[in-house]
Amino acid sequence: MRQKLVGILSSSQWERVIIGVILVNSIVLGLETDAGMVARFGPLLKALDMAILGIFVVEITLRIYAFGPRFFRDPWSLFDLSIVVVALIPASGPFQVLRALRILRILRLISVMPSLRRVVGGLIAALPGMGSIMVLMLMLFYVAAVMATNLFGASHPDWFGSLSASFYTLFQMMTLDSWSSGIVRPIMETYPLAWLFFIPFLLLSTYAVLNLFIGVIVSAMQEETEATASADRQALQNESALVLGELKALRGDVAALRAQLEQPPRQN
Repeated sequence: MRQKLVGILSSSQWERVIIGVILVNSIVLGLETDAGMVARFGPLLKALDMAILGIFVVEITLRIYAFGPRFFRDPWSLFDLSIVVVALIPASGPFQVLRALRILRILRLISVMPSLRRVVGGLIAALPGMGSIMVLMLMLFYVAAVMATNLFGASHPDWFGSLSASFYTLFQMMTLDSWSSGIVRPIMETYPLAWLFFIPFLLLSTYAVLNLFIGVIVSAMQEETEATASADRQALQNESALVLGELKALRGDVAALRAQLEQPPRQN
């Protein structure tokens, strides 16, 4: 019974059904944010939301029964379980804030779709490499913030009057959010050579350091894809070896049966 249930829960048809339920739930939760839709279809939307939550609960229960202890050793299964548990907490009183967390159910698409799992796995694998780049960026921002506070704080206190204000302004500039007309050009009216400070900072922060982030993430995703492909090839080879072993055993049985049939009948 369990093996049959495992086959159903692992099938592509079941995967498509769950993806459809998740997408419908996301649409329902989006419609519930519209006051007009709630006024017209409020009870229907609530009933759909509860029905979909019931489907999730049944699906998680079946997976726990089918996979047994293996369910709790799979990080993606625990991820799905946590999302369903959060959805079951009554969103009233002190837990009213959890009502907004219902949209997290759409994150179950990550565990259902293998391609999304590979992307998230690549991002997680990139975290150790990103730590060194974060330290490098922090050093760059600290040096630039101290310099900017000393250079421009007296004339432009709103942007560079304190270290925290300088950090925020430099972060805004790194995102290229109106950095030229909104910040640099007004400062250049007081300090014509201010571009000698801001241009190198932008080149280092926006183009150099951020590209390092992208490079580390892309490299980690490639490694994750290669590891997944290697695991798939190994599984296919093991399955092929198993099938070949069964074929050899079957061939031996056929040869033995043929030998028995070719033996002359015993005479009494």
